[in-house]
This record gives sequence, C-alpha cells and structure tokens, in this order.
Amino acid sequence: MTELRASSARRMSTATADAPPSAPSGNLPLSGIRVLELGQLIAGPFCGQLLGHFGADIIKVEPPSTGDPLRVWRELDIDGTSPWFRSLARNKKSIAIDLRKQEGREIVKRLAVRSDVIVENFKPGTLEKWGLGPQDLHKENPSLIFTRVSGYGQTGPWASRPGYASVCEAESGFRFINGQPDPNTGLLSGPPIRPNISLGDSVAGLHAAFGTVLALLSKQKKASRGEQSGETVDVSIMESMLNLMEGIIPEYDRKDKVRGPSGSSVTGIVPTNAYPCLPLPSTPTSPTYVIIGANGDTLYARLMHAIGREDLIGTSYAHNHHRVARQGEIEEAISAWTSQRQAEEVLTILEGAGVPVGRVVGVKEIVEGEQVKARGAVEDVEVGKEGEGWKVKMPRVFPVLEGCDTKTRWAGPDLGAHTEEILQGELGLSAESIIRLREMGVIGVKPVASVV
Repeated sequence: MTELRASSARRMSTATADAPPSAPSGNLPLSGIRVLELGQLIAGPFCGQLLGHFGADIIKVEPPSTGDPLRVWRELDIDGTSPWFRSLARNKKSIAIDLRKQEGREIVKRLAVRSDVIVENFKPGTLEKWGLGPQDLHKENPSLIFTRVSGYGQTGPWASRPGYASVCEAESGFRFINGQPDPNTGLLSGPPIRPNISLGDSVAGLHAAFGTVLALLSKQKKASRGEQSGETVDVSIMESMLNLMEGIIPEYDRKDKVRGPSGSSVTGIVPTNAYPCLPLPSTPTSPTYVIIGANGDTLYARLMHAIGREDLIGTSYAHNHHRVARQGEIEEAISAWTSQRQAEEVLTILEGAGVPVGRVVGVKEIVEGEQVKARGAVEDVEVGKEGEGWKVKMPRVFPVLEGCDTKTRWAGPDLGAHTEEILQGELGLSAESIIRLREMGVIGVKPVASVV
C-alpha cells in the first residue's frame, strides 16, 4: 500500500507530524491510512478498533453532549466511563462534533476529503440526508472508501429496518440452531440460547475491517493504473452471521435437512461436547465442565482407550458417520467417566493420551492462565496521563503479525480529547473559530484532561 501511504502522508499536517510517542510505528501494515469513524456502539467501532490497531489513524466523531453511548454501557470505572469503551476505542482520537448542525457536517466533510476511509453504521440513508453520502463526498475525494455497516445492507426491502444484532442473529438463522433440541422434532425446545455478547455486531465489525482492507488493496491497484474510484463496502449484520452458517443452506438444498439446535454438542460430529466433572473443593455447589473434541477417527480410539472403554472401538465405531448413529451410547460413556473425576485429572489423562480437551473457564482463569500470560494476550493499558491515571486490562487485538509491534498505544480517549488538535492541526482553524464553534454548540466543551 505504498501509494496509499504516500498520498495519506501528503495530507498529514504539521500537528500530525509532531505526533505523540504512542503514534503508530511505520512497520504496521495500515500506517498512513486515515479513517474517519462515524459509527457508534459496537459494529462500526469494532471495525475501527481493528484498523487502528494495525496502524490506521482513526478519528472518531462523537456527539458533543453524550459521546458514543457505549461510554456508559455496563460497568463504569471511577471516572464514570465504561472500561469496555476504553478497550473498544483504543488507539483512536476523539473529536466531539454535532452532526445535527450544518456547521458540524461541514467540518466532517472537510475531514472526509482528507481521509482514505469512512466507517459508519447509521441507518441507511442517514449520511445522504446530511449531505455526507458517497455521491456528495466523491465529488471532492473520488477515491474515498465508504465502509457501511447496517442490519440488512444498503439495498433491498429491509434496508430501512433498525439493525440490532440480536434481531439480525435471529433473522440469519443463527439463533434457531442454539438451544436445547426437542427430542421428538429435533427443533427448538423453548426459546433459543444467545451467547452473552453482542456476537452479530462483532462479526459484522470483522467483516467490515476485512472488506475495508480489500477495498484499500483495490484502490492501490486502480492507482497503479492511474484510476481514481471510490468503493462502498456494504456490510450487513444479518449477512455477516449468515456467512458463519457453514453447510446449513446446501444441506437443506440437497438433502432437505433443516438443522436445529444441538445443546452443547454439534450436529453430525461425534464426540465433541461438554462433559461434567466433580465440583472443585472451593466451589462445591458449582458444576465444572470440560470440552472434549475427539471426532477424528484416531482421536476417538485414543479417547476410548484412555477411559477404559475399548468395547466402543471397532468397525461399528470406526468413522464419524458410524459414531453419529451411536451418539447417545458414546456420550453416556464419556460422561460417566468424567463425572467421577475432577477436571484437572481429566485434563492430565487426556492430554497424556493426545486427546484435545479443555476446561470451561471464566474470565478470572483466562486472565491468570499461563498460555495467556506467555503470549501477552491480555494487556495492561494506561488510562490518563502516565503516573496520574490507572490501568485497565484489555485483550490484545489479534492476529499476531511477525515483525509488527501491535501493542495498544493508548486507551479509548476522553470525549472530545483531540477536538482542538484536529481542528487546528488538520483543518487550520484559528483559536477564535474554535471558541465560536464551541459557543454555538457545534463542538463539545474542552475536556479537563485528554488521555493522549
């Protein structure tokens, strides 16, 4: 992306050149790429987080009075800000602008002209209503990439529907296959089970980041041919979840199979399940489970030898389709063995036999785990000025790229922490103009202290 970096570098102001020590190093693959993040909550900002972690310069536009709603979601820290926000908004610069005001939209337009990518997750048509859509901005920045995240995409009869991840997970079929199966029909027995995270938003954010990088590569190829053409990356939360549905559609098409839920196992693969163990002495009333994945033919034989059930080895159990027909018998044998042992004993025996096994653990065990520590998979990130603030543990952003230092450079900033830096350094506004914009409510009040 040499050409992209060069074009972005030409747009950088002297203020950007005098960047803080925590600025992205040049060895990151997206260094020099400017991203204007207009999204809020999870899907769009998660895309921005991924791009920013690998070097892109992210300017996050937030409403002046409240900021991104995620700032006050779930648990709040001592300053009233969510640690989750500090994690999701890491490596970003916050500028507080009221997009409901024409003057605010003009500022965003000027920033967009100097950017490579816009990431947004408004309801389709919102940017067009504000005069900030592709047709408006491509006139002044023909190669601008629009990464647009919505519930159902920018087109189609459902485009205008509110795009909440939970609803999109249902409409994608994902929720239908999660829960307990009815013993008679094999379909849902009771309501579906949801993962205790906003999965659809994060999956859409992943697709958005991937699509953005593809668009940047396409832009580079076009530039090599002397062409300038912006692209739209149209990301639907429903379609992103549909992308995870493996063989469900082709199986329905070719075999008329409607896959339902499977509890803690997975349809058509045996054995792979959660198995009960004896409770820990420290928590005698809490169940303990391990996950065993021994669906490979050789692995299955190793497992049966390890638990002393050689009677379940042979031609009747040799391959996966044989075991699927005898799933109940196999699962009962494994559960009977694990339920008489504590999880550590199960792990020791099965790891010794070369069988994939792991504990079902909570966040405490994750943070304290030896593998997590050895890989640096959880970081301690400073919030506030060094020596005056506090640290927040955050999961490192993955994947790990050889030769790239992808440690978090700074935590999610205070609301509007970089407003003056960007308006003066990037757009050349005078101090008087900034005061006037603040008095008009176009930009937010000056924060007491910025994070970066």
